[in-house]
Amino acid sequence: MHMLYDSDSFVVVHMLADAGLSAPASDDTTPPEPQLVRHGFEIVDKRSGKEVYLDGSWAEMFQQQIQAWQREAPTQEEVEDILDRYTGLAQNPVVVH
Repeated sequence: MHMLYDSDSFVVVHMLADAGLSAPASDDTTPPEPQLVRHGFEIVDKRSGKEVYLDGSWAEMFQQQIQAWQREAPTQEEVEDILDRYTGLAQNPVVVH
């Protein structure tokens, strides 16, 4: 898990798949079943107390947005305008475990 962005209004965290974990040892010669390696992004809207988790194609689109930000160096206002569009998807209240 990597914190990508933290402001008064938003937090963005990149949730990484456990790709480095090894499979349990097996006595037979059958190769382990392939596992789908997935990652995603959690966007928390601090103003509303809600979060949205992006995975699959949503995560891929958001990753492209992050790469564009790295090339273009937008202002904080521009970043938060984009994040505000994603929070329209947010339905889950933030819960501390």
